[in-house]
Amino acid sequence: MTAPLTPPHQPPNDPDQPPPPPPPFGPAGDPITAAEVVQGVVVTLLSAVAGALLGVLWLNLAPRVLLISDGKGVYLRNSEGEQAIGADGTFVLLALAFGAAAALVVFLLRRRGGVPLVLGLALGGGLGSLIAWGIGTRFGPTDDVVAHAKAVGPNVAFEAPLELHLGAAAMLAWPLAAMIVHLALTAAFGPRDPEPEPWGQPKAYTQGPGSY
Repeated sequence: MTAPLTPPHQPPNDPDQPPPPPPPFGPAGDPITAAEVVQGVVVTLLSAVAGALLGVLWLNLAPRVLLISDGKGVYLRNSEGEQAIGADGTFVLLALAFGAAAALVVFLLRRRGGVPLVLGLALGGGLGSLIAWGIGTRFGPTDDVVAHAKAVGPNVAFEAPLELHLGAAAMLAWPLAAMIVHLALTAAFGPRDPEPEPWGQPKAYTQGPGSY
C-alpha cells in the first residue's frame, strides 16, 4: 500500500475546486502624505482670509440696533425691534454660504478628498468665523455705549455695537456647513474604489494562435 502523494495539510490540486479566498483588507486606508497635509494647511489659511470678507459683509449687511439717551440712561429706541436677531441671522446665513462655497471649491479641486482637507475645512471655518466676528465688532460702532451717548447728546439716536448673541452656535455654522456639503459631494460625485472580484469566479482565458 503506497502513501498518498499529497501532503496531509494541503488539499489536492483539483482544477474544479475554487482557490482559497483572498485575505481580508485591513481597516486602515491609504497613509496620509505630506502633500495632503500641505493642502489641508492651505485650505485653513485661505478660509481664514475669506473670514475677513465675511466680516466686511456682515458689517455692511447686518441690521443695526438704535439706542437713545435721555441724559440719565441709555435705552433702546425701539424696544420691539428685531434688529439684534437680524444681526445674528445675517452672520449665520453668510457663514453657511461661505462654508458651502469652500466645500464646493475644495471638492472641485481635489475630488478624492482626504482627512487633512476635511480638517482644513473645519479649522479654517472656525478661524474664519472668529476673524469675521473680530472685524465686525472692531470696525463697527464702539462698544463704549456711555461715551457714545454723551458724544451725540440726549434724545439723539445712535447705533449700538455689533454683537453676536448666538455666540458659539453662530461660530459653528461655517465649519458644519463646509463638512456636510463636502461629505455630500464626495458621497454623490466622488471617485469609487474598484470592486474586488468575487471569490471562486473562474477567470476567462483567451486562446492565442499558438495555444492548444
